[in-house]
Amino acid sequence: MGNDLSIVALILDADIVVQGVLLTLVGMSIACWVIILAKQSTIRKASHQSADFMEVFWGARRLDHVYEQAEAFDCCPVAQVFRAGYVELHKLSSTAQQQGGGINTIDMTGSDNLQRSLRRARNHEMTGLERLIPFLATTGSTAPFIGLFGTVWGILRAFQRIGVTGNATIQSVGPDIAHALIATAVGLAAAIPAVMAYNYFVSRLRVISGELDNFSADFLNIVKRHFRSA
Repeated sequence: MGNDLSIVALILDADIVVQGVLLTLVGMSIACWVIILAKQSTIRKASHQSADFMEVFWGARRLDHVYEQAEAFDCCPVAQVFRAGYVELHKLSSTAQQQGGGINTIDMTGSDNLQRSLRRARNHEMTGLERLIPFLATTGSTAPFIGLFGTVWGILRAFQRIGVTGNATIQSVGPDIAHALIATAVGLAAAIPAVMAYNYFVSRLRVISGELDNFSADFLNIVKRHFRSA
């Protein structure tokens, strides 16, 4: 495009392969930033609501009171696990009462059912929180190689131009080399934030997973203590 060596001019002057590489990388980068912003909001809200729900849970005297308040914590994975456990406990209690007993007659089979219900709810919540996060890892691992492909292609074009024209001056091969470097830069620009965000989210999700496991164990211990005391 004449002597115009601006970034935009170089991108517009690139061939279809390099432009395709750049469009792919830009699309991956935009998708990553959408995921990053959405997951950051979701995980921050989940962490705040989990802390508030734990205060409600440990400050209450009856589980049914906690269940009534748990509906307000719609973004809290701990609250959803509690709701699943409470519903299963209520089902077990109703079954025991129909058989002529009460909640105190729930045997170890009922306890295993309660544990499975808590585990299913925990896995469901973690699956929802982890959704789309692997795309960040995919972008972080593949974007540099996609950019490298554009780089290799641009250098190949530069050598082809030298072979055709027999001119190895910077004026003749400079644009193709610039296209190659732009592809590398865009690939790194897409990969670096994706890797950093992926590592951050993995660490945050590990904390939430530990909170869910600890709460499930505490909930089971409370129920079992009630059985023994009764």
